[in-house]
Amino acid sequence: MKIIQGNAVVFTQGGPTAVINASWVGVVLELINVPEITGVYGSLNGIDGVLNENFVDLRAQGEERLIAVSRTPATALLSTRHKPKDEENRKMLEVFKKYNIRYVFGAGGNDTSESLDIINDAAKDQGYELRLFHVAKTVDNDLMENDHTPGYASAARYVANAFRGVDMDNQCFGGLYLGVCMGRHAGFLTAASALGRTTPESGPHLVYVPERAFNIDQFCQDVETVYHKYGRCVVAVSEGVEDKNGVPILQLLSEGKLDADSHGNVQLSGTGALADALIDKVKNYLTDRLNAHSKEKGVSKKLRARGDTLGYIQRSFPDQSPVDYEETLSLGKFAARMAMEGNIDGSVAIQRISDSPYQSEFKLVPLKAVAGKTRHLPDGHINAEGNNVTEAFIRWGKPLIGELNPFGLLDTTKMVIKK
Repeated sequence: MKIIQGNAVVFTQGGPTAVINASWVGVVLELINVPEITGVYGSLNGIDGVLNENFVDLRAQGEERLIAVSRTPATALLSTRHKPKDEENRKMLEVFKKYNIRYVFGAGGNDTSESLDIINDAAKDQGYELRLFHVAKTVDNDLMENDHTPGYASAARYVANAFRGVDMDNQCFGGLYLGVCMGRHAGFLTAASALGRTTPESGPHLVYVPERAFNIDQFCQDVETVYHKYGRCVVAVSEGVEDKNGVPILQLLSEGKLDADSHGNVQLSGTGALADALIDKVKNYLTDRLNAHSKEKGVSKKLRARGDTLGYIQRSFPDQSPVDYEETLSLGKFAARMAMEGNIDGSVAIQRISDSPYQSEFKLVPLKAVAGKTRHLPDGHINAEGNNVTEAFIRWGKPLIGELNPFGLLDTTKMVIKK
């Protein structure tokens, strides 16, 4: 397939990540010196920028500025969750024709890949020659054909460190702590909470992901078992946990109607409601159990308990995983090379070659193999009880997040001799 002369446009869609700028910067760096590419534009606010003809000249930015932007979290091109309608697809094609845009690169997740697939089909129907590529992105790590997606490793690094810190905090006073992580249908990010464990007693002691049905009564019993063993319990829960009938736990516990986004997804995060509801449930359960026992001795116990929602801070925390940054920048460059080699369309994906030493490679896969589909945490990464991860997950995840600062622990066997 020949290389078409014309302009290229890059844009970002959906939730940002710590490395999403690196993906489109990689595309730009690979294209700026290609003779057939007459201009490289950035569409501000994703496809909304195309519809409104709101472009920025990326070739004029200079390589030094682009590299600095690639090291910056979130997306400098801004974003949108707008899902295009048929008439908007036609309008976008008219804009592409007006600006002689022949190369389109969109960085995003499931919804973005689906939107790009729709635009691609519309271009083919109209006979407009277009080269369109999806550059994988999502902290949820739920894209098919990928071992892991750009943005996941940095978010996982944050989650691992957050639970390392809160576990040390929890050791000071004991009690219960529950943290809710992002993950509507896939539990990769919640599972990452276990990557920072330093000892067999370290939290999180329990990890709940959407891939397993969540039973509230069993959850309370699990917490009780851990509490009796350690005098404390740290729990990580995915925002998308559901019961055996597929009903989100937040929906079961919520008294009001939940909002939905433009893609029809029920909004599961942003209020802290799930963390509050679950911690109240288990606190009341465990307090009753403890006091039933302690009343026999004439003692009443008060249980320390706290629930948190990690929220947006997981996505763009400015501590990029080294692996995440390098792979994301290189993946963007790979997408541009695929276009220059005459490929018409596709999604660029990261696939793993080996765990030790860690090695990966890039591959161009059909857009329809990714669009609108969801990848889940493998069964082998979840324990039989459905309340923790396995060593297989730890081996898979450790190389991605990079080295974590070591903790120093006191040797409590060295006691001061009392005189």
